Amino acid sequence: MLEFKTIEALKPNTEILEIIKDYTYEVKKGVIKHLLHTNLQVIEPIEYQITYPTTLTILEYKVNEISNKPFYIKEHNQKYSLSEIIQILKKLKI
Repeated sequence: MLEFKTIEALKPNTEILEIIKDYTYEVKKGVIKHLLHTNLQVIEPIEYQITYPTTLTILEYKVNEISNKPFYIKEHNQKYSLSEIIQILKKLKI
């Protein structure tokens, strides 16, 4: 059986939470787990699921030195930076 050990609990981004506070949304916290007896890590991203005024699912991954775009929008199938995500969310308010 696979055994995991939680290395780090990821917390939601406060800037995003401030923008979406007027929306209907749900946030699932992310974690980084280590698969015991191996050198593998599993990353479960932070998930912001907005249901009103539109349906949008934003995944936030822990930033590493390779990727400068830690956000992924499922509906757009594309990666974004924090500033791009903020602009998209502000456009929803209009």
